[in-house]
Amino acid sequence: MNSRPKILFYVQHLLGIGHLMRAGTLTRALEAHGFETTLVSGGTPVPGFAPGASHFEQLSPTRATDKFFKVLVDENDQQIDDVWKAARAAALLEIYARTLPDVILIEMYPFGRRQMRFEIEPLIEAARNETGTRPMIVSSVRDILVEPGKPERVDEMVDRVRRYFDLVLIHGDSAFISFEETFPRMAEISDISRYTGYVADTPPPADPKGPGAGEVIVSTGGGAVSDDMLQAAIDARALSTLADIPWRVLIGHNLPDAEFEAYRNNAPEGVIVERSRTDFRQLLANCTLSISQGGYNTVMEILAAGTRSVCIPYAGGLESEQTLRCNLLADKGALEVVDPGTVTAQSVNAAISRVLNRAGGIQAPIDMSGAKNTAAILQAALNQHQISE
Repeated sequence: MNSRPKILFYVQHLLGIGHLMRAGTLTRALEAHGFETTLVSGGTPVPGFAPGASHFEQLSPTRATDKFFKVLVDENDQQIDDVWKAARAAALLEIYARTLPDVILIEMYPFGRRQMRFEIEPLIEAARNETGTRPMIVSSVRDILVEPGKPERVDEMVDRVRRYFDLVLIHGDSAFISFEETFPRMAEISDISRYTGYVADTPPPADPKGPGAGEVIVSTGGGAVSDDMLQAAIDARALSTLADIPWRVLIGHNLPDAEFEAYRNNAPEGVIVERSRTDFRQLLANCTLSISQGGYNTVMEILAAGTRSVCIPYAGGLESEQTLRCNLLADKGALEVVDPGTVTAQSVNAAISRVLNRAGGIQAPIDMSGAKNTAAILQAALNQHQISE
């Protein structure tokens, strides 16, 4: 084995940016643990993204055109075709041949990203056909899956895990929610699955004079945004006991410029509208209250910072994981939730009142050591893999 074992980490974000941001957190932890990491992204470039990887490779980007992920387009908004797919699959194989990794870490597949199997499976087959010690092949998946549109998709997931993968890393805490809750056939892959805990960067210390201090931070993440959520949060300021402090609204870069400018130009006095910022974790550490959607990364950053929080889960298309996770956390007193079906300024303000009236601090009721645990699990598994090979 090399003095620094090498990992090729593949991630594809299609609508939001959460998958890429979590991969960045994991990459930094892997680097700190002694791995040499090549992070390969197939999604649209994200302004300010800094993975801290030894190497970062950007494939020709693709994204989904809507919340159902049915149509993928290239950087020129043209629907991708077989020629485009062949070129990207070849580019991914070239990166593999150039890096010769000890581990191939694939985010979400085969539990998602079925649209990308045209390049993922050739990569796996190339690794499986290596002479000598082949790379260990690992799936990296979040805690909660979205229910597949067709029941036979679950058969495919189980088949591909058993056929292709040596290890499945579940970035969650089984004491909080078992993977089996949203993947009922967990028993068929449990022998090669490991829970890592939840993945989050270590929060910066609070700075009472720093950015965001004494503010309400309203954030939409980097991807799909509900207009109802955003407008209701802005309108809630006038109703809130926090109406006398600044409210800072952060909108992801995926919202078209014209819509962003409309929000900024129409913002009432006391409301600052900006694009998403690279110092978001510092804003969370400093602020009085967070109002956000309920994506995995945002929620984990909120919990890590110990910030009082109201979450308005995104529930567009087939999405259900944000609502489930946020409701479970609300049941444990970690945050307040506004039901996605009843998002109004009044319901947001009611949630604000509940969280402000809660006694005591906010404690994360889950294992938050997922980044460093992932590195340790991979190191131990790689040692065993190379012995067995």
